[in-house]
Amino acid sequence: MRLLVSTAILALALPLAAQAQEERPFPKIVVSGKGEAAVAPDMAIVNLAVLREAETARAALDDNNEAMADVIAAMKEAGIAERDLQTAGLSISPRYVYPQNNDGSEQPRIVAYQVTNNLTIRIRDIDKVGEILDQSVTLGVNQGGSISFVNDDPSAATAEARRKAVEDAMGRAQILAEAAGVTLGDVVEMSERTAPPPMPMQERAMMRMSAADSGGAVPVETGENNYVVHVDVTFAIGGNDTPE
Repeated sequence: MRLLVSTAILALALPLAAQAQEERPFPKIVVSGKGEAAVAPDMAIVNLAVLREAETARAALDDNNEAMADVIAAMKEAGIAERDLQTAGLSISPRYVYPQNNDGSEQPRIVAYQVTNNLTIRIRDIDKVGEILDQSVTLGVNQGGSISFVNDDPSAATAEARRKAVEDAMGRAQILAEAAGVTLGDVVEMSERTAPPPMPMQERAMMRMSAADSGGAVPVETGENNYVVHVDVTFAIGGNDTPE
């Protein structure tokens, strides 16, 4: 009977011991690395808008359609492909005049209707950005103006940033291992955190321009886009003694 009890206790103890061994933390070094790659943009994404106002919605829409048709035609003549022109929104809204007093004797009244048509343009010849902005204002664009300088294919820059991030992480881990007097082992785990893409530059000056103000191409500076990648890497300590 005593032998049976001892055998049962041993049978229960073995899984518990194995579980404890599995849960026991192994020696490791955890570091983060950062990599950056800067590259000049090769494409601009511009958002333009035409706003027209008239006494009726119909008249405002007709005026807007005419102006936007001229803008789109000019964009195509400038070499912008149809796939790079996209209507981004159309809105029709009344404009109210509100009474001076608040006694409720008068109600707000509609004095006009405003129609806004938004157009997103991808400009692949980046040297034409200023010229296209200036021409669009001459043709009737009077709102919008946000510009995003981007890269059509950022994969090469992102790959370079990844390599630099891993190199940075490995260098940090090696320094920590040498300082602690231990041997850096294999990579146990690695994960990536990519930073948000470059933010668009807001070309606010164009919004204040009118056809009469146009005196030449809008001055534009493209700068560089900076792509950033972060990696988190876990190394084992002690040669190749990685956890089973």
